[in-house]
Amino acid sequence: MGDRQPVSDQLFHILLSLVDQPRHGYGILQEVEARTDGGLVLGSGTLYSAIKRIRAWGWVVEVDAPQLGDPRRKYYGLTEVGRQVVQAEARRLETLVRHARAKHALPGSLG
Repeated sequence: MGDRQPVSDQLFHILLSLVDQPRHGYGILQEVEARTDGGLVLGSGTLYSAIKRIRAWGWVVEVDAPQLGDPRRKYYGLTEVGRQVVQAEARRLETLVRHARAKHALPGSLG
């Protein structure tokens, strides 16, 4: 994971939506849209293509989660590797923000 490229915004938001609990596809779409205040609206094709990729990479698995709702839906949850990817990307972004603040590049970071 040390030489891993940054995760795209879309993938990061999909993974982030699974940090607190498994979700089905539509639940992921809703979570991402709500968390970004509508700034990122994923289409279902984009979502399921991304899920297919991150499942192949071992970041996400299909989970049995009948307590979460409709048993006919497929629910997805983070693997330990997926959780590590989210944490590494969050740290990378945090470092970028810290550098931007140090350069006074963010509103409110001047003087």
